[in-house]
Amino acid sequence: MATLKQILEKLRTFALRYPETHEDHPWGENVFKVRGKIFVIANVTKEGLHVTVKLPRSREFALEMHSFTKPTGYGLGKSGWITAEFAPKDKPPLDILEAWIDESFRAVAPKKVVAAMEGNVGTVSAPRPVAKKSVAKKPAARKQRKAR
Repeated sequence: MATLKQILEKLRTFALRYPETHEDHPWGENVFKVRGKIFVIANVTKEGLHVTVKLPRSREFALEMHSFTKPTGYGLGKSGWITAEFAPKDKPPLDILEAWIDESFRAVAPKKVVAAMEGNVGTVSAPRPVAKKSVAKKPAARKQRKAR
């Protein structure tokens, strides 16, 4: 059975696979960011493993179905953030946590980063026509009405 520190290392490796991500350590916690925006906060303390992610689609399901989840404090829970907490002897569901990290990344990352990750960038589209400088036109001659 993996220790919580080993689980944290697996989550760290998973989070850093995403494009343009890096790890930071404000507040003494492991924070994973994409272009400077946090998408995962994770830490192991003597109380256990804590993982915080943003779940705009599956938040309600996660809170209702899993006893180890709760809305994140500091008002972040109202914005879709949840925290999963595991005691030292618990076995965290790695597959669920990875799915939540994926959802959180996609919710926080700029659309261009997500599109590039999915291979949607680089497709050739028709070039836009070049705008011509506007030239003052002569007033159009009025059409004569047909006699009724």
